[in-house]
Amino acid sequence: MKRIFDAQLLGPLFALITVVLLVALTTDRFLNPGNLSNLALQVSIVALIAIGATVVIITAGIDLSSGSMVALLTLILAEFLKFLGLPLPIAIVMVLGCGVAFGLLNGVLSAYLRIPSFITTLAGLIAFRGLALMFNNGSPVFSLDPNLEPLFYGSFLGIPLPFYYLVFFFGLAAILMNYSKLGREIYAIGGNPSAAALSGINVKRVQTYAFAIAGFMTAVGAILMAARLNSGSPNYGQTLELQAIAAAVVGGASLAGGRGNVLATLIGALTIVVVQNALNLNAVPTSVQNIVLGVIILAAVGVDMWRNELSSRIRCLFSFPQVNQ
Repeated sequence: MKRIFDAQLLGPLFALITVVLLVALTTDRFLNPGNLSNLALQVSIVALIAIGATVVIITAGIDLSSGSMVALLTLILAEFLKFLGLPLPIAIVMVLGCGVAFGLLNGVLSAYLRIPSFITTLAGLIAFRGLALMFNNGSPVFSLDPNLEPLFYGSFLGIPLPFYYLVFFFGLAAILMNYSKLGREIYAIGGNPSAAALSGINVKRVQTYAFAIAGFMTAVGAILMAARLNSGSPNYGQTLELQAIAAAVVGGASLAGGRGNVLATLIGALTIVVVQNALNLNAVPTSVQNIVLGVIILAAVGVDMWRNELSSRIRCLFSFPQVNQ
């Protein structure tokens, strides 16, 4: 448990508590039970997609395609349910498979063809959105399945189902990253890919697995998005990739790779959603909200760079030159 709840949680947790206190003191409606319930539902989609974003970032990669992939996957779900008439469980499994396939495509292009992940997933951002626009002539598909909405709005023992999804997937991801061979290899590759390769790790395969995990989590987020609105649309997932990356970075993941914590990412996602919620309560336009999100990303990256520089200087201070004898 000590490996899961490490010191990386303290900084993001302090930032979240500070933001919550500031918003609660300045906005009367923030602590309204209805608003808190809406906030809990709102964070679930971003947080689940941010798990995959964190895994990719730890390998020193980045995934810019998840928002467009969400739009495409909601329409693929619509195709399976509305036009092909497949049962809901089968359609969900097939959408999860499509998400893994898209992630593997990103991984193969980045790892085996040596195309930087920034370029690969930027192309995916454009291509997935373009494919989504080809479905149903670019129009949304509504009323997919009467059993779909309860997946998002249902509850068990009075607790909304998305809470259970968060507990399950974040618990699974924390165990994967801290106690499995794959998790250790992902951290090793992000810290030093050359050393990881020399130690016998198949770097390309592990990098591809990281993108496959991101694709799977994006598919989970897409299913929840479709359940939330009982529809599929090429317009879904706008800026969702930036929110997921921001959640990971605010949670302490380093864009240089090798450092990150999925539980801290959950705290980062909560921080992002609380800020967005405060802006919505104060009727701040979407354009301004995007600017605020950009500023948050810049600030988080700035803190990460400052922390890396500080660590480097401390190592220099306490290292001694080797004396040749």
